[in-house]
Amino acid sequence: MGIFNEQALAEKHILVTGATGGIGWETAKTVAQMGAKLTVTGRDAEKLKQLETELKAMMDDSRLYVHAADLTDSHDRKQLVETAEARLGFIGGLVNSAGAAGGKQVEELDQEFLEHLMNINYTSTFLLTQLVYGRMMKDGGGDIVNLASLSGLRGTAGNTAYAASKFAVVGWTQSMALEAIEYGIRVNAVCPGYVDTEMARASIQRKAEHKGISIEQAMDEARSGIPSNRLSTPQEVAQTIAFLLTDAAPNIVGESVKISGGSVMR
Repeated sequence: MGIFNEQALAEKHILVTGATGGIGWETAKTVAQMGAKLTVTGRDAEKLKQLETELKAMMDDSRLYVHAADLTDSHDRKQLVETAEARLGFIGGLVNSAGAAGGKQVEELDQEFLEHLMNINYTSTFLLTQLVYGRMMKDGGGDIVNLASLSGLRGTAGNTAYAASKFAVVGWTQSMALEAIEYGIRVNAVCPGYVDTEMARASIQRKAEHKGISIEQAMDEARSGIPSNRLSTPQEVAQTIAFLLTDAAPNIVGESVKISGGSVMR
Protein backbone atom coordinates (compact mmCIF):
# COMPACT_ATOMS: atom_id res chain seq x y z
CA MET A 1 0.00 0.00 0.00
CA GLY A 2 2.99 2.36 0.05
CA ILE A 3 2.14 5.61 1.86
CA PHE A 4 -1.55 4.80 2.12
CA ASN A 5 -3.30 3.54 5.23
CA GLU A 6 -6.75 2.31 6.19
CA GLN A 7 -7.95 5.83 7.05
CA ALA A 8 -6.86 7.59 3.84
CA LEU A 9 -10.34 7.31 2.30
CA ALA A 10 -12.28 6.54 5.48
CA GLU A 11 -16.02 6.46 4.87
CA LYS A 12 -15.73 8.08 1.43
CA HIS A 13 -18.05 6.34 -1.04
CA ILE A 14 -16.11 5.48 -4.21
CA LEU A 15 -17.73 4.16 -7.38
CA VAL A 16 -15.35 2.16 -9.60
CA THR A 17 -16.52 1.29 -13.11
CA GLY A 18 -14.85 -1.35 -15.24
CA ALA A 19 -14.03 -3.19 -12.03
CA THR A 20 -13.74 -6.54 -13.80
CA GLY A 21 -10.73 -5.29 -15.80
CA GLY A 22 -7.19 -5.47 -14.47
CA ILE A 23 -6.84 -1.81 -13.48
CA GLY A 24 -10.38 -1.46 -12.16
CA TRP A 25 -9.99 -4.66 -10.15
CA GLU A 26 -6.82 -3.46 -8.43
CA THR A 27 -8.25 0.01 -7.91
CA ALA A 28 -11.25 -1.47 -6.10
CA LYS A 29 -8.97 -3.50 -3.82
CA THR A 30 -6.71 -0.54 -3.16
CA VAL A 31 -9.44 1.89 -2.13
CA ALA A 32 -11.12 -0.82 -0.05
CA GLN A 33 -7.90 -1.15 1.95
CA MET A 34 -7.92 2.62 2.42
CA GLY A 35 -11.22 2.58 4.31
CA ALA A 36 -13.59 3.61 1.53
CA LYS A 37 -17.17 2.56 1.10
CA LEU A 38 -17.16 0.97 -2.30
CA THR A 39 -19.47 0.35 -5.23
CA VAL A 40 -18.04 -1.75 -8.06
CA THR A 41 -19.60 -2.36 -11.43
CA GLY A 42 -18.86 -4.17 -14.68
CA ARG A 43 -20.60 -6.15 -17.38
CA ASP A 44 -19.19 -9.58 -16.52
CA ALA A 45 -21.37 -10.89 -13.67
CA GLU A 46 -19.16 -13.93 -13.06
CA LYS A 47 -15.99 -11.85 -12.71
CA LEU A 48 -17.86 -9.43 -10.45
CA LYS A 49 -18.69 -12.30 -8.12
CA GLN A 50 -15.00 -13.26 -8.01
CA LEU A 51 -14.08 -9.68 -7.18
CA GLU A 52 -16.81 -9.53 -4.56
CA THR A 53 -15.30 -12.57 -2.84
CA GLU A 54 -11.86 -10.92 -2.75
CA LEU A 55 -13.25 -7.64 -1.46
CA LYS A 56 -15.30 -9.27 1.29
CA ALA A 57 -12.10 -10.81 2.60
CA MET A 58 -10.66 -7.34 3.21
CA MET A 59 -13.66 -5.16 4.13
CA ASP A 60 -16.98 -5.23 5.93
CA ASP A 61 -19.97 -6.28 3.82
CA SER A 62 -21.87 -3.20 4.91
CA ARG A 63 -19.36 -0.98 3.06
CA LEU A 64 -19.60 -2.86 -0.25
CA TYR A 65 -22.14 -2.79 -3.07
CA VAL A 66 -21.71 -4.86 -6.24
CA HIS A 67 -23.86 -4.03 -9.25
CA ALA A 68 -23.58 -5.52 -12.75
CA ALA A 69 -24.35 -2.93 -15.41
CA ASP A 70 -23.85 -2.05 -19.06
CA LEU A 71 -22.88 1.61 -18.95
CA THR A 72 -23.78 2.12 -22.61
CA ASP A 73 -27.42 1.66 -21.52
CA SER A 74 -29.04 4.80 -20.07
CA HIS A 75 -31.34 2.79 -17.78
CA ASP A 76 -28.41 0.84 -16.36
CA ARG A 77 -26.44 4.04 -15.71
CA LYS A 78 -29.33 5.69 -13.86
CA GLN A 79 -30.14 2.57 -11.85
CA LEU A 80 -26.49 2.10 -10.87
CA VAL A 81 -26.13 5.59 -9.43
CA GLU A 82 -29.51 5.58 -7.68
CA THR A 83 -29.09 2.16 -6.06
CA ALA A 84 -25.46 2.79 -5.09
CA GLU A 85 -26.43 5.99 -3.29
CA ALA A 86 -29.43 4.29 -1.67
CA ARG A 87 -27.11 1.59 -0.30
CA LEU A 88 -24.00 3.56 0.67
CA GLY A 89 -24.89 7.24 0.49
CA PHE A 90 -23.43 10.17 -1.44
CA ILE A 91 -20.81 9.18 -4.05
CA GLY A 92 -17.78 11.29 -3.21
CA GLY A 93 -15.37 9.66 -5.62
CA LEU A 94 -15.79 8.29 -9.14
CA VAL A 95 -13.21 6.20 -10.98
CA ASN A 96 -14.06 5.81 -14.65
CA SER A 97 -12.08 2.68 -15.47
CA ALA A 98 -14.53 1.08 -17.92
CA GLY A 99 -13.22 0.97 -21.46
CA ALA A 100 -12.22 -1.07 -24.49
CA ALA A 101 -9.21 -1.27 -26.77
CA GLY A 102 -9.08 -1.66 -30.50
CA GLY A 103 -6.12 -1.57 -32.82
CA LYS A 104 -6.93 -1.38 -36.52
CA GLN A 105 -5.35 0.31 -39.50
CA VAL A 106 -7.25 3.28 -40.97
CA GLU A 107 -8.37 1.30 -44.04
CA GLU A 108 -9.85 -1.41 -41.78
CA LEU A 109 -12.07 0.92 -39.75
CA ASP A 110 -15.79 1.32 -40.30
CA GLN A 111 -18.45 3.53 -38.77
CA GLU A 112 -19.86 0.80 -36.53
CA PHE A 113 -16.46 0.11 -34.94
CA LEU A 114 -15.68 3.82 -34.51
CA GLU A 115 -19.01 4.54 -32.85
CA HIS A 116 -18.74 1.44 -30.63
CA LEU A 117 -15.31 2.39 -29.32
CA MET A 118 -16.19 6.05 -28.81
CA ASN A 119 -19.38 5.09 -27.01
CA ILE A 120 -17.63 2.80 -24.54
CA ASN A 121 -14.53 4.92 -23.92
CA TYR A 122 -16.05 8.38 -23.99
CA THR A 123 -19.77 8.94 -24.50
CA SER A 124 -21.23 6.48 -21.97
CA THR A 125 -18.52 7.37 -19.45
CA PHE A 126 -19.31 11.06 -19.85
CA LEU A 127 -23.04 10.45 -19.38
CA LEU A 128 -22.49 8.38 -16.23
CA THR A 129 -20.23 11.11 -14.87
CA GLN A 130 -22.95 13.69 -15.49
CA LEU A 131 -25.26 11.78 -13.14
CA VAL A 132 -22.67 11.63 -10.36
CA TYR A 133 -21.44 15.17 -10.97
CA GLY A 134 -24.90 16.66 -10.55
CA ARG A 135 -25.11 15.21 -7.06
CA MET A 136 -21.55 16.32 -6.22
CA MET A 137 -22.43 19.89 -7.20
CA LYS A 138 -25.34 19.89 -4.75
CA ASP A 139 -23.70 17.98 -1.91
CA GLY A 140 -20.35 19.68 -1.63
CA GLY A 141 -17.49 18.43 -3.74
CA GLY A 142 -15.87 15.19 -4.75
CA ASP A 143 -13.17 13.66 -6.88
CA ILE A 144 -13.38 12.21 -10.39
CA VAL A 145 -10.54 10.22 -11.98
CA ASN A 146 -10.78 9.19 -15.62
CA LEU A 147 -8.67 6.37 -16.98
CA ALA A 148 -7.19 7.72 -20.18
CA SER A 149 -3.95 6.50 -21.79
CA LEU A 150 -0.68 7.63 -23.27
CA SER A 151 -2.69 7.12 -26.47
CA GLY A 152 -4.70 10.14 -25.38
CA LEU A 153 -1.56 12.26 -25.51
CA ARG A 154 0.10 11.13 -28.72
CA GLY A 155 -0.83 9.04 -31.71
CA THR A 156 0.68 5.71 -32.74
CA ALA A 157 0.31 3.68 -35.92
CA GLY A 158 -2.60 1.24 -35.98
CA ASN A 159 -4.27 3.01 -33.10
CA THR A 160 -6.44 5.65 -34.73
CA ALA A 161 -9.83 4.85 -33.20
CA TYR A 162 -8.58 4.10 -29.70
CA ALA A 163 -6.33 7.17 -29.61
CA ALA A 164 -9.20 9.38 -30.76
CA SER A 165 -11.42 8.09 -27.95
CA LYS A 166 -8.71 8.66 -25.35
CA PHE A 167 -7.87 12.13 -26.71
CA ALA A 168 -11.57 12.82 -26.13
CA VAL A 169 -11.24 11.68 -22.51
CA VAL A 170 -8.23 13.93 -21.91
CA GLY A 171 -9.90 16.95 -23.50
CA TRP A 172 -13.08 16.35 -21.53
CA THR A 173 -11.08 15.98 -18.31
CA GLN A 174 -9.29 19.29 -18.80
CA SER A 175 -12.41 21.24 -19.75
CA MET A 176 -14.62 19.75 -17.05
CA ALA A 177 -11.94 20.32 -14.41
CA LEU A 178 -12.16 24.08 -14.99
CA GLU A 179 -15.92 24.04 -14.44
CA ALA A 180 -15.94 21.54 -11.58
CA ILE A 181 -13.30 23.13 -9.36
CA GLU A 182 -15.69 26.01 -8.69
CA TYR A 183 -17.78 23.47 -6.77
CA GLY A 184 -14.86 21.90 -4.94
CA ILE A 185 -14.77 18.94 -7.35
CA ARG A 186 -11.42 17.82 -8.72
CA VAL A 187 -11.30 16.09 -12.11
CA ASN A 188 -8.11 14.40 -13.30
CA ALA A 189 -6.98 11.66 -15.66
CA VAL A 190 -4.41 8.90 -15.38
CA CYS A 191 -2.57 8.03 -18.60
CA PRO A 192 -0.75 4.70 -18.43
CA GLY A 193 1.16 3.13 -21.27
CA TYR A 194 1.31 -0.64 -21.54
CA VAL A 195 0.01 -2.22 -18.33
CA ASP A 196 0.30 -5.94 -17.66
CA THR A 197 -3.40 -6.73 -18.17
CA GLU A 198 -5.45 -8.92 -20.50
CA MET A 199 -6.30 -5.84 -22.58
CA ALA A 200 -2.64 -4.92 -23.11
CA ARG A 201 -1.65 -8.49 -23.92
CA ALA A 202 -4.47 -8.65 -26.49
CA SER A 203 -3.21 -5.41 -28.03
CA ILE A 204 0.33 -6.75 -28.26
CA GLN A 205 -1.03 -9.96 -29.76
CA ARG A 206 -2.79 -7.96 -32.49
CA LYS A 207 0.45 -6.14 -33.28
CA ALA A 208 2.29 -9.46 -33.46
CA GLU A 209 -0.25 -10.81 -35.93
CA HIS A 210 -0.11 -7.66 -38.05
CA LYS A 211 3.69 -7.80 -38.21
CA GLY A 212 3.84 -11.58 -38.63
CA ILE A 213 6.00 -12.08 -35.53
CA SER A 214 5.57 -14.09 -32.34
CA ILE A 215 3.88 -12.70 -29.25
CA GLU A 216 7.23 -13.01 -27.46
CA GLN A 217 8.93 -10.86 -30.07
CA ALA A 218 6.13 -8.29 -29.92
CA MET A 219 6.39 -8.21 -26.13
CA ASP A 220 10.14 -7.64 -26.37
CA GLU A 221 9.50 -4.78 -28.81
CA ALA A 222 7.00 -3.24 -26.40
CA ARG A 223 9.46 -3.40 -23.53
CA SER A 224 12.35 -2.09 -25.61
CA GLY A 225 10.41 1.11 -26.28
CA ILE A 226 10.15 1.80 -22.54
CA PRO A 227 13.26 3.17 -20.78
CA SER A 228 12.37 1.26 -17.61
CA ASN A 229 12.27 -1.88 -19.80
CA ARG A 230 9.04 -3.19 -18.32
CA LEU A 231 5.29 -2.87 -18.45
CA SER A 232 3.56 -1.09 -15.60
CA THR A 233 1.57 -3.19 -13.14
CA PRO A 234 -2.16 -2.73 -12.47
CA GLN A 235 -1.26 -2.08 -8.83
CA GLU A 236 0.93 0.89 -9.80
CA VAL A 237 -1.87 2.45 -11.79
CA ALA A 238 -4.38 1.74 -9.01
CA GLN A 239 -2.20 3.48 -6.43
CA THR A 240 -1.90 6.55 -8.65
CA ILE A 241 -5.67 6.66 -9.03
CA ALA A 242 -6.13 6.21 -5.29
CA PHE A 243 -3.71 9.06 -4.54
CA LEU A 244 -5.78 11.41 -6.70
CA LEU A 245 -8.87 10.50 -4.66
CA THR A 246 -7.27 11.49 -1.36
CA ASP A 247 -6.82 14.77 0.47
CA ALA A 248 -3.09 14.46 -0.29
CA ALA A 249 -3.71 15.85 -3.80
CA PRO A 250 -5.81 18.98 -3.10
CA ASN A 251 -4.42 21.21 -5.84
CA ILE A 252 -4.01 18.65 -8.63
CA VAL A 253 -6.70 19.79 -11.05
CA GLY A 254 -7.24 18.82 -14.69
CA GLU A 255 -3.99 16.89 -14.94
CA SER A 256 -3.18 13.92 -17.14
CA VAL A 257 -0.82 11.92 -14.95
CA LYS A 258 1.48 9.80 -17.12
CA ILE A 259 2.70 6.34 -16.15
CA SER A 260 5.07 5.69 -19.01
CA GLY A 261 8.27 4.19 -17.62
CA GLY A 262 10.02 7.19 -19.14
CA SER A 263 8.70 6.75 -22.67
CA VAL A 264 6.66 9.97 -22.72
CA MET A 265 8.02 12.95 -20.81
CA ARG A 266 5.90 15.87 -21.94
